[in-house]
Amino acid sequence: MRTWQSRRWEGGLLSLVLAVGAAGCGTGPEATTGPLTGRAAAPAAHSTAEEKAAEKAALTAYSGYLAASRAASARSDPSHPALGRFLADPLLTQVRLAIRDAKEHGAMRTGKLVSTPTVVSVDLAAETPTVEIQDCLDATGYRLVYAKDGKPVPGTRSGRYLATATAARYPDGRWLINSGAAHRDQPC
Repeated sequence: MRTWQSRRWEGGLLSLVLAVGAAGCGTGPEATTGPLTGRAAAPAAHSTAEEKAAEKAALTAYSGYLAASRAASARSDPSHPALGRFLADPLLTQVRLAIRDAKEHGAMRTGKLVSTPTVVSVDLAAETPTVEIQDCLDATGYRLVYAKDGKPVPGTRSGRYLATATAARYPDGRWLINSGAAHRDQPC
């Protein structure tokens, strides 16, 4: 029988639980290109239409992030190509490490994760244009199990809790999720 370190798993797989979504564009090196900053940043005054477009693009990236993470964790594939389409560092590396850690311990994620994201702020005038997203994730049907027999990994929890994420606009115009956290102590 394997010994699991609950806190390590919860911390390491925290990013992984945020996984579920859609398809997108772009892979490879441009996924790790830095956010839009300096002179290339958007002008200080933004229209409502620009903010709405940013919200839509960020929510699409978030949805893609969740789908890509779910697909990668179901296959125990930390190199899944869809991850780089929606994620940027440091979150991209955190998610890949969590998937790799689960794989090394013979575990994988199964089931359904229900997401209800909302945009809580848009800052297009910042040095790095960002959109902050808040989500009430329902992970009651999304479990970490042993790949060999499908039994739940001891010490892992599910339930409904608050999750937050930040989408940043990159020089190529794409919005990528570059940070995220699950707040298991804050049920929703």
